[in-house]
Amino acid sequence: MGAKILVSACLMGHAVRYDGQAKPLVHPALDRWRAEGRLVTICPEMSAGMPVPRLPAEIQPGKSADEVLASDARVLESNGGDVTAEFRQGAENALALAIEAGCAYALLIDGSPSCGSSFVYDGRFSGDRQPGEGVTAALLRKNGIKVFSDRDIDALVEAITRSD
Repeated sequence: MGAKILVSACLMGHAVRYDGQAKPLVHPALDRWRAEGRLVTICPEMSAGMPVPRLPAEIQPGKSADEVLASDARVLESNGGDVTAEFRQGAENALALAIEAGCAYALLIDGSPSCGSSFVYDGRFSGDRQPGEGVTAALLRKNGIKVFSDRDIDALVEAITRSD
């Protein structure tokens, strides 16, 4: 069996997003990897004890996930509440699980302040996107795990096919 893949729980149909919804991703490769026992599922926010539903949260305007990890930026809820500690803990939990399970790859929901891998929201709760990554995606990448967004599953399939 090949490398394992850490997957955002919402992509696997779990209703764990801030709004109490799932964002199930349907793809034949997911079915195959599930049957092969390669998928390791986590919701970083829930692993850090955050409730469902919960207030929307975004990384401070003009700041990055790397700055959150370095304690130079915060993750804030739409009402101004500081959830930086929870997002950092969720990232640490995801990394620990990925290492323990032998995950070489991660398939994460884009846009999330945890799991975003190509874009996040601008921190103003305006709905505007900007290039960037979430706290969990950044920590996984820093530790050598190859991160793919839900929109890039075909690139993940290709990477895994080459490595198996």
